[in-house]
This record gives sequence, structure tokens and C-alpha cells, in this order.
Amino acid sequence: MSTFQRQVTPLDRRTTEPLPNGGSIEYEEFPVTIDVTGCLLYSLFQNHWQEVELGHMVDGSVLELEFTQAPKICRLYDGYLTVVAEGWHMHLCLEENLGGPLCTTPVELRQKRLVSQAALYRRLNAQGQARSWGIQFWNGAGEKMMNLFLPNPFIGEQEDLLPENKPNLEKLGLYEQLRQIYVLGEQDIPFAENPLKQPYVSVCRSSRCNPSQNWQPTYEALKGAIADSDLNVEVINSGCLEVCKMGPVVFYSGDRTWYTRVTPDIARDIVQEHILEGHKLKKHLYPKEAG
Repeated sequence: MSTFQRQVTPLDRRTTEPLPNGGSIEYEEFPVTIDVTGCLLYSLFQNHWQEVELGHMVDGSVLELEFTQAPKICRLYDGYLTVVAEGWHMHLCLEENLGGPLCTTPVELRQKRLVSQAALYRRLNAQGQARSWGIQFWNGAGEKMMNLFLPNPFIGEQEDLLPENKPNLEKLGLYEQLRQIYVLGEQDIPFAENPLKQPYVSVCRSSRCNPSQNWQPTYEALKGAIADSDLNVEVINSGCLEVCKMGPVVFYSGDRTWYTRVTPDIARDIVQEHILEGHKLKKHLYPKEAG
């Protein structure tokens, strides 16, 4: 396991994309390791949610989504960052999506889905003046994926255009801060560890494939055992964990392990024997070959 580094090593890659209207987009790339992208996105969604929007922008179509409060969920599962806001949610592939416990995703598709390039950008008009700022992601096929819109000094609080000669330049503070940290490496990442790598234990509550199983006692047993052990591990419940008809199903993110038919007693054993002592419970592992 690699050691978390708070200082980003700059890529020193700057490119310009000409636009048909005579303008251009200037890109400054930054590394796409999980410790960089994870910290960047967690910081934006958890600490700067009031300032950012996300969406897609291609010729003829623009989608912009805003947050009305901090996301309810901001978590990594099987390579995908999932962010759940009020009324909508998003997924972005930051690590290889292996395809659940059976690793069903073909290697070529894993590489295509994965964020392979990322950059801060400025959109310039035909006179070379910056008019919008943001972050762009590309997948392994070189296709533009999701982008984030950063505060624009030419737009007021009511989404109105400010007078041309009276921009609110304080709004560029977030862009400049991100540039200092993630592009230039002149400031440290504002976390001691990658927050998206904080381990968690999840209990599947899906009713689609598990209607006859009662997951709540397992969930409560895990919460109690984690609390008693004083471990820094979050206990959550979630939708489908890609193991069907063998519930209650439990997933431990610390080493990507799935368990099936987890009773409250087995839940307590998972905490004691696996998470604390490092010995997996082979009888309940899924798939069995993982033991």
C-alpha cells in the first residue's frame, strides 16, 4: 500500500483547445491517482458544495446541477465515487471498476470507464479573456466525462451577469486555491489521509433480491461491535452490494471483502476476527475462492 503524500507532484502539462467561435479552452492537467482525485472531489463536495456545480457540456447541450446542502453520501465503492444530493445523484469512476465480488468487468472496459486525465480549465473568448473556470475529466477512451463548474466572477448571486468592468474577483479564490494545491503543488492537500479511503462496513438492505432477510439486527450488531472496539470504521447500510439471495450481505471496504448470511453473531465475529485480528471468516466469504 502506497503512503499518502500531501504534496502533489506537478505534471507541467498545459494544452489549448481552439473553439469554433474563435475562443479557446486552456487546460492545466493534474495527476489522476486516487489520492489526488479523491481528496479534490471530497473537498469540493463536502467543504465547498455551495460554490460548485457539476454537469456535462458539449455543443448543443449543457447540464448544470447544484447542491442545496452538503451531500448525504460521498463514498467510494468498487471504483466509483457515489455522491447523493437532494433530488439527484452521480457516479464517477476514480479507480478500476472490477465488477463486484466476481470481478465481472472486462479489462478493456475497466480502462475505458476510469478517469484517465483531468485538468483545471479556463474558457477564453476570441479576445483571449477568461470567461469561465472549471475542472474537466476524461475517460480511458479520451472522451470528455463530467465537469465541475467553479465560481464565475462575472455572474452575480442571482445568476445575473455583472457589469463587464465590475467582476467579483473574490470568486476566483477557489480556482486559485485548487491550482496551487493540485496543479502547481505549492500548497499541501488539506487532509492528513485520503477521506475516500476511510474504511467502512456496509450491510445490504436491498429488497429486490433479499426480501425475506432481516438486515437490521446485523446492522445494529456491527454498530455495537465497532463502537465497543473503538475502531475508526464507519457502519452504514446501502443498496445492492452485487451479491444476491444470500443475505444479510456485508461488505468491508478496508480490503474489499464480501460476506453472506451474516447473523448478528457472525457480524460481531467479523469485527473481532477480521477487522481487528486480520483473519477472514472463510465460511461466510463470497466468493468462496477468496478465502
